Amino acid sequence: MTATRFLLGALYCGLLLGCSGDKAKELLETAEFEERQMNLPHAKQLYDDVVRLYPSSKQAEIARARLAQMNTSP
Repeated sequence: MTATRFLLGALYCGLLLGCSGDKAKELLETAEFEERQMNLPHAKQLYDDVVRLYPSSKQAEIARARLAQMNTSP
């Protein structure tokens, strides 16, 4: 579990530093992974990052929808 979190953290840092190709897409995929793993606080943080860093992207539109759905779910 610790190794997985380390790798995800490294991926996240790489995304923010611009070390990868399509950063918005990869950040969204990481958020979706975290959501599937039921790590909802981290997923929300990542979705927020997509919206903040890439506000006019297709991924930001998806992230906004996910955040809205997460905020209205019981």
